[in-house]
Amino acid sequence: MEQTFVMIKPDGVMRQLLSPVIRLLETKGLKPVAMKLMQIDVQLAEEHYQEHQGKPFFPGLVAFITSGPVLAMVWEGSGAVRAVRELMGATNPQEALPGTIRGSFALDITRNVVHGSDSGESARREIALFFQPEELMTYQRPADSWLQEG
Repeated sequence: MEQTFVMIKPDGVMRQLLSPVIRLLETKGLKPVAMKLMQIDVQLAEEHYQEHQGKPFFPGLVAFITSGPVLAMVWEGSGAVRAVRELMGATNPQEALPGTIRGSFALDITRNVVHGSDSGESARREIALFFQPEELMTYQRPADSWLQEG
């Protein structure tokens, strides 16, 4: 099973969007294996967004993600990275399809409710930044047999 990192950003937490976002991920068939409500400090924010260092929007990105609590999560399922990316919608909410998280809940490219890993490699890196291995759960749900063949 593939794992991916998902974070509901401060705007999503403050706008009380935890339940709708989690519900979409669960309805898709993904399984939560770790969740943590936390306040990100500047050091972690800079590590998390390291690929954007040096870009003009980087300081604003760090300031925003550290401005309030986030819900850091790990979700698991077949093709989890791609599934989450499709559920999130385009980074720019003006381009996100209706029914996606950003298409439904976001208005601004910076305050776009949610972050999700863009590849298996970034998922592994981001999961390791936010969670210790012992914080990841392993369990079976009755519905798991209905979500994949074999």
